Amino acid sequence: MSEHRIVLGDNQYGKAECRLVRVTRDTPVHTIADLNVTSQLRGDFEAAHTHGDNSRVVATDTQKNTVYAFAREHGVVSPESFLLRLAAHFTGEFDWVTGGRWSAEQYAWDRIVTGDGPHDHAFVRSGRSTRTALVHVDEDGTTVLAGLRDCTVLKSTGSEFHGFPRDRFTTLAETDDRVLATSVTAWWRYADVDPARDHDALHASVEALLLVTFAEGRSLGLQQTVHAMGRAVLEAHPEIVEIRISCPNKHHFLVDLVPFGLDNPGEVFFAADRPYGLIEASLTREGQPPAPAAWASVTGFC
Repeated sequence: MSEHRIVLGDNQYGKAECRLVRVTRDTPVHTIADLNVTSQLRGDFEAAHTHGDNSRVVATDTQKNTVYAFAREHGVVSPESFLLRLAAHFTGEFDWVTGGRWSAEQYAWDRIVTGDGPHDHAFVRSGRSTRTALVHVDEDGTTVLAGLRDCTVLKSTGSEFHGFPRDRFTTLAETDDRVLATSVTAWWRYADVDPARDHDALHASVEALLLVTFAEGRSLGLQQTVHAMGRAVLEAHPEIVEIRISCPNKHHFLVDLVPFGLDNPGEVFFAADRPYGLIEASLTREGQPPAPAAWASVTGFC
C-alpha cells in the first residue's frame, strides 16, 4: 500500500454557457449584446470535496443569476468589461473565493436595412467570426485575454509551398500557386487591466489587421503567414503583449478532369475537411512576464 496521502489538487466550478441577450432600450434605436457566459470559481473548497460541506459553495445557480442581474444593472459595454465586473464581484463578495475564470463568446447582429435605412429594432444574425473574451484571476493578479474564432478566410492565389524535405513517404508536389484557406482562431493578452480601454475598438482593429495581413502578404507557407499576422497586431498595439494563433489548413485539391476530356487551369477544386494541417504559433514581446495559468485555461493551443 502506498504511504503517500491522497490530496485534492487544483479545482474549479461554476455555471457554464449562460445564454444572455441584453437589449438596450434607452432610445428608440435599440442595441443588442448577445453573449454566452461561463463563470468558474477557485478558492478554498476543499471541505466541499472531502466532506460534502457546502458552507462555502456559492451555488452555480447563484452565479447564473448574477450574470443576468449584472446585465440589467450595469449593461454590457463589452465582453471584457462585463467579465471583469463579474470577477471583481465574486472575489470581493466571498472571502474564500481567491480567483476564477470568466469567459464569454459574443455573437454579432446587424440591423436589417429597409427602404428607410437601418431599422431601429429589427436585426439579422451576422458576423464573420465569433468574438471571445476571458478574465483569469489568481494570486498573481488579473489577466485579460481577448480573441476570435471561426474566422474562415481564403485567397485563391498568392500562396506557395515548396522547398520542404522529401523522403520515400512524400507524395505532395511543390507549388508556387495554390489556394490558401484556413479558419483563424486567435487569442491576445493585454499588458494590464485598464477600465478605460475601448475593447470594442481594439477587437475590431485586431481582426482587421489579421485579415489585411492574410490578404496582402504573399505566403510561402502557413507558418510564415501566421507569424506575419501576429507580428502586425503586436506592432500596431503596444497594449497587447502576446498573441496566439491557431490555423487549420483547409485544403483545396485540384480535381483531375482529364478523364472527362477537360483541362483544369486552377479553377475546380475539391474542398477537403480532414485530415488537415494544423499550424499554431505564439508571439510575445521580449521581456514580458508570462501568464501560464491564464493560457492553461484556453484549450487547443501550443
